[in-house]
Amino acid sequence: MFGIDLSPEGLLTFFSAYAYQPLLVYGFIIVFMLASSFGFPVPEELVLISSGLVAYLGKNPEQFPPPYPGAVPVDMWTLMIVCFLAVFLSDFLVYSIGKYLGKYLLKYPWMQRQVNGKAYALTQKWFDKYGTWCCGIFRFTPGLRFPGHIWCGMLGIPLWKFIAIDGAAALLSVPTQVYLVATYGEHIVGYLQEAKYVSFGIIFIAFIVWFVRKKLKARQAPSSVPGNPPQP
Repeated sequence: MFGIDLSPEGLLTFFSAYAYQPLLVYGFIIVFMLASSFGFPVPEELVLISSGLVAYLGKNPEQFPPPYPGAVPVDMWTLMIVCFLAVFLSDFLVYSIGKYLGKYLLKYPWMQRQVNGKAYALTQKWFDKYGTWCCGIFRFTPGLRFPGHIWCGMLGIPLWKFIAIDGAAALLSVPTQVYLVATYGEHIVGYLQEAKYVSFGIIFIAFIVWFVRKKLKARQAPSSVPGNPPQP
Protein backbone atom coordinates (compact mmCIF):
# COMPACT_ATOMS: atom_id res chain seq x y z
CA MET A 1 0.00 0.00 0.00
CA PHE A 2 1.47 3.34 -1.17
CA GLY A 3 4.85 1.59 -1.44
CA ILE A 4 5.04 0.94 2.31
CA ASP A 5 6.51 -2.31 3.59
CA LEU A 6 3.68 -3.87 5.61
CA SER A 7 5.84 -6.47 7.34
CA PRO A 8 6.36 -6.11 11.11
CA GLU A 9 9.87 -4.73 10.58
CA GLY A 10 8.72 -2.44 7.77
CA LEU A 11 5.86 -0.91 9.78
CA LEU A 12 8.07 -0.37 12.82
CA THR A 13 10.72 1.31 10.68
CA PHE A 14 8.08 3.47 9.05
CA PHE A 15 6.56 4.66 12.33
CA SER A 16 9.95 5.09 13.99
CA ALA A 17 10.88 7.67 11.38
CA TYR A 18 8.04 9.84 12.71
CA ALA A 19 8.43 9.06 16.42
CA TYR A 20 8.84 12.76 17.21
CA GLN A 21 6.14 13.94 14.79
CA PRO A 22 3.07 12.74 16.69
CA LEU A 23 0.46 14.38 14.46
CA LEU A 24 1.79 12.50 11.47
CA VAL A 25 1.74 9.22 13.42
CA TYR A 26 -1.89 9.80 14.45
CA GLY A 27 -2.82 10.64 10.86
CA PHE A 28 -1.12 7.54 9.47
CA ILE A 29 -2.96 5.37 12.01
CA ILE A 30 -6.32 6.73 10.84
CA VAL A 31 -5.44 6.04 7.20
CA PHE A 32 -4.17 2.52 7.95
CA MET A 33 -7.23 1.62 10.02
CA LEU A 34 -9.59 2.84 7.32
CA ALA A 35 -7.72 0.78 4.75
CA SER A 36 -7.80 -2.29 7.00
CA SER A 37 -11.55 -1.97 7.64
CA PHE A 38 -12.23 -1.79 3.90
CA GLY A 39 -10.42 -5.04 3.23
CA PHE A 40 -7.02 -3.76 2.11
CA PRO A 41 -4.08 -5.95 3.19
CA VAL A 42 -3.06 -3.69 6.07
CA PRO A 43 -2.53 -5.75 9.27
CA GLU A 44 -4.38 -3.84 11.97
CA GLU A 45 -2.65 -5.63 14.84
CA LEU A 46 0.80 -4.81 13.47
CA VAL A 47 -0.16 -1.15 13.14
CA LEU A 48 -1.23 -1.09 16.80
CA ILE A 49 1.94 -2.85 17.96
CA SER A 50 4.24 -0.66 15.84
CA SER A 51 2.62 2.56 17.03
CA GLY A 52 2.83 1.31 20.62
CA LEU A 53 6.54 0.62 20.20
CA VAL A 54 7.03 4.15 18.88
CA ALA A 55 5.36 5.49 22.03
CA TYR A 56 7.69 3.25 24.03
CA LEU A 57 10.67 4.93 22.37
CA GLY A 58 9.35 8.33 23.38
CA LYS A 59 8.81 7.24 26.99
CA ASN A 60 12.42 6.09 27.31
CA PRO A 61 14.59 8.98 26.05
CA GLU A 62 17.59 7.75 28.05
CA GLN A 63 17.69 4.59 25.91
CA PHE A 64 16.43 6.18 22.69
CA PRO A 65 17.62 9.82 22.62
CA PRO A 66 15.40 12.29 20.71
CA PRO A 67 16.76 13.87 17.52
CA TYR A 68 17.06 17.28 19.22
CA PRO A 69 16.42 18.71 22.71
CA GLY A 70 12.76 19.43 23.39
CA ALA A 71 11.44 17.15 20.66
CA VAL A 72 7.83 16.12 21.37
CA PRO A 73 7.33 12.33 21.27
CA VAL A 74 4.17 10.35 20.62
CA ASP A 75 2.00 10.49 23.75
CA MET A 76 0.79 7.09 24.92
CA TRP A 77 -2.63 8.23 26.19
CA THR A 78 -3.38 10.25 23.08
CA LEU A 79 -2.26 7.31 20.99
CA MET A 80 -4.65 4.98 22.82
CA ILE A 81 -7.58 7.33 22.15
CA VAL A 82 -6.64 7.85 18.49
CA CYS A 83 -6.24 4.11 17.87
CA PHE A 84 -9.58 3.27 19.49
CA LEU A 85 -11.46 5.98 17.60
CA ALA A 86 -9.76 5.07 14.30
CA VAL A 87 -10.67 1.39 14.71
CA PHE A 88 -14.23 1.89 15.92
CA LEU A 89 -15.17 4.67 13.50
CA SER A 90 -13.73 2.67 10.59
CA ASP A 91 -15.91 -0.29 11.55
CA PHE A 92 -18.89 2.03 11.97
CA LEU A 93 -18.32 3.55 8.53
CA VAL A 94 -18.35 0.13 6.85
CA TYR A 95 -21.49 -0.82 8.81
CA SER A 96 -23.18 2.45 7.76
CA ILE A 97 -22.37 1.81 4.09
CA GLY A 98 -24.04 -1.57 4.34
CA LYS A 99 -27.03 -0.20 6.25
CA TYR A 100 -27.81 2.85 4.14
CA LEU A 101 -26.30 2.01 0.75
CA GLY A 102 -26.35 -1.79 0.69
CA LYS A 103 -29.54 -2.14 -1.36
CA TYR A 104 -28.15 0.27 -3.97
CA LEU A 105 -24.78 -1.47 -4.08
CA LEU A 106 -26.47 -4.80 -4.76
CA LYS A 107 -27.51 -3.45 -8.17
CA TYR A 108 -23.89 -3.52 -9.33
CA PRO A 109 -22.42 -6.79 -10.66
CA TRP A 110 -19.18 -6.45 -8.64
CA MET A 111 -21.17 -6.29 -5.41
CA GLN A 112 -23.30 -9.24 -6.43
CA ARG A 113 -20.13 -11.24 -7.04
CA GLN A 114 -18.88 -10.25 -3.59
CA VAL A 115 -22.13 -11.31 -1.91
CA ASN A 116 -22.02 -14.66 -3.68
CA GLY A 117 -18.39 -15.21 -2.67
CA LYS A 118 -16.99 -17.47 0.03
CA ALA A 119 -16.39 -14.70 2.57
CA TYR A 120 -20.01 -13.59 2.56
CA ALA A 121 -21.25 -17.17 2.62
CA LEU A 122 -19.18 -17.79 5.74
CA THR A 123 -20.39 -14.50 7.21
CA GLN A 124 -24.01 -15.50 6.65
CA LYS A 125 -23.35 -18.88 8.25
CA TRP A 126 -21.98 -17.20 11.38
CA PHE A 127 -25.00 -14.90 11.52
CA ASP A 128 -27.31 -17.90 11.38
CA LYS A 129 -25.51 -19.42 14.37
CA TYR A 130 -24.65 -16.46 16.59
CA GLY A 131 -26.93 -13.61 15.51
CA THR A 132 -25.94 -10.07 16.45
CA TRP A 133 -23.00 -11.31 18.56
CA CYS A 134 -21.14 -11.66 15.28
CA CYS A 135 -20.56 -7.89 15.42
CA GLY A 136 -17.97 -8.62 18.11
CA ILE A 137 -16.59 -11.78 16.51
CA PHE A 138 -15.77 -9.97 13.25
CA ARG A 139 -13.64 -7.49 15.22
CA PHE A 140 -11.18 -10.37 15.90
CA THR A 141 -11.27 -11.98 12.44
CA PRO A 142 -9.28 -9.86 9.93
CA GLY A 143 -10.31 -11.87 6.87
CA LEU A 144 -14.01 -11.40 7.63
CA ARG A 145 -13.91 -7.91 9.11
CA PHE A 146 -14.99 -5.98 6.00
CA PRO A 147 -17.65 -8.41 4.68
CA GLY A 148 -18.86 -9.03 8.23
CA HIS A 149 -19.35 -5.38 9.15
CA ILE A 150 -20.95 -4.40 5.85
CA TRP A 151 -23.22 -7.45 6.18
CA CYS A 152 -24.21 -6.27 9.68
CA GLY A 153 -25.61 -3.14 8.07
CA MET A 154 -27.22 -4.89 5.12
CA LEU A 155 -29.01 -7.39 7.37
CA GLY A 156 -30.48 -4.60 9.47
CA ILE A 157 -28.61 -5.12 12.73
CA PRO A 158 -29.88 -2.28 14.98
CA LEU A 159 -27.52 0.65 15.23
CA TRP A 160 -27.34 0.58 19.03
CA LYS A 161 -26.47 -3.12 19.06
CA PHE A 162 -23.63 -2.67 16.61
CA ILE A 163 -22.25 0.29 18.56
CA ALA A 164 -22.53 -1.59 21.87
CA ILE A 165 -21.00 -4.90 20.73
CA ASP A 166 -18.34 -3.70 18.29
CA GLY A 167 -17.50 -0.70 20.48
CA ALA A 168 -17.05 -2.89 23.55
CA ALA A 169 -14.83 -5.32 21.63
CA ALA A 170 -12.68 -2.46 20.30
CA LEU A 171 -12.52 -0.76 23.70
CA LEU A 172 -11.33 -3.95 25.38
CA SER A 173 -8.69 -4.89 22.82
CA VAL A 174 -7.29 -1.78 21.13
CA PRO A 175 -6.25 0.54 24.02
CA THR A 176 -5.03 -2.47 26.00
CA GLN A 177 -2.62 -3.54 23.27
CA VAL A 178 -1.30 -0.02 22.81
CA TYR A 179 -0.83 0.51 26.56
CA LEU A 180 1.00 -2.76 27.13
CA VAL A 181 3.36 -2.30 24.17
CA ALA A 182 4.01 1.37 25.00
CA THR A 183 4.75 0.43 28.62
CA TYR A 184 6.77 -2.76 28.26
CA GLY A 185 8.12 -2.50 24.72
CA GLU A 186 8.98 -5.46 22.55
CA HIS A 187 9.10 -7.79 25.59
CA ILE A 188 5.30 -7.91 25.71
CA VAL A 189 4.65 -8.46 22.00
CA GLY A 190 4.91 -12.25 22.15
CA TYR A 191 2.62 -12.43 25.15
CA LEU A 192 0.08 -10.23 23.38
CA GLN A 193 -0.08 -12.63 20.44
CA GLU A 194 -0.68 -15.56 22.77
CA ALA A 195 -3.25 -13.65 24.81
CA LYS A 196 -5.10 -12.70 21.65
CA TYR A 197 -5.54 -16.33 20.61
CA VAL A 198 -6.55 -17.33 24.14
CA SER A 199 -9.10 -14.50 24.35
CA PHE A 200 -10.62 -15.38 21.00
CA GLY A 201 -10.77 -19.04 22.05
CA ILE A 202 -12.61 -18.14 25.24
CA ILE A 203 -15.08 -15.97 23.34
CA PHE A 204 -15.63 -18.69 20.74
CA ILE A 205 -16.24 -21.34 23.41
CA ALA A 206 -18.69 -19.03 25.19
CA PHE A 207 -20.66 -18.63 21.96
CA ILE A 208 -20.69 -22.38 21.41
CA VAL A 209 -22.06 -22.95 24.93
CA TRP A 210 -24.71 -20.26 24.40
CA PHE A 211 -25.71 -21.75 21.05
CA VAL A 212 -25.99 -25.30 22.42
CA ARG A 213 -28.08 -24.13 25.37
CA LYS A 214 -30.37 -22.23 23.02
CA LYS A 215 -30.89 -25.31 20.85
CA LEU A 216 -31.57 -27.54 23.88
CA LYS A 217 -34.16 -25.12 25.21
CA ALA A 218 -35.80 -24.97 21.79
CA ARG A 219 -36.07 -28.78 21.70
CA GLN A 220 -37.39 -29.04 25.25
CA ALA A 221 -40.06 -26.39 24.74
CA PRO A 222 -42.49 -28.52 22.63
CA SER A 223 -42.17 -31.51 24.97
CA SER A 224 -43.11 -29.38 27.97
CA VAL A 225 -46.48 -28.44 26.40
CA PRO A 226 -49.15 -30.89 27.63
CA GLY A 227 -50.80 -32.84 24.85
CA ASN A 228 -54.44 -33.69 24.39
CA PRO A 229 -55.83 -36.23 26.90
CA PRO A 230 -56.18 -39.74 25.49
CA GLN A 231 -59.59 -40.65 24.10
CA PRO A 232 -61.47 -43.51 25.87
